[in-house]
Amino acid sequence: MKPSWRTGISFGLTSGVITTLGLMVGLHSGTHSRAIVLGGILTIAIADAMSDALGIHVSEESKNSGPASHVWEATLATFAAKFLVSATFVIPVLFGPLDQAIVISVAWGLLLLTVLSFYIARAQATAPWKVIGEHLLIALCVVAMTHAVGGWAKGFAGVN
Repeated sequence: MKPSWRTGISFGLTSGVITTLGLMVGLHSGTHSRAIVLGGILTIAIADAMSDALGIHVSEESKNSGPASHVWEATLATFAAKFLVSATFVIPVLFGPLDQAIVISVAWGLLLLTVLSFYIARAQATAPWKVIGEHLLIALCVVAMTHAVGGWAKGFAGVN
């Protein structure tokens, strides 16, 4: 795989999982509203995918090394990966009870990170369990913190 595509896909997939799960868990904890969680996912899929793609674009441009095609490939790969990964989290929210959809989404996101982390570890000739463990620990910290913040915001706002 071309380095530009590898950069975009790995960044987009990771960001898609972490950002979407964090938002979903926080919104669910604070509102328990399917419409709000769904709106959050779609917002991430569009606005944050564009933001991340621009961030990769500027980052790659700032390196000032390599052809412009590399910059645009990384940009497009980031957008596509982030958008598609984020959009997959819509499915359980639409078709199941919201509490169950959150659990399914966390499991799905952790699976995606595990697979990506495994391939990264193989490419680096590193023990997969170390890379997988590190990445899953970070993801679970995000889930725990956003759950706590959502509950705090609900209590702070006085919402039942």
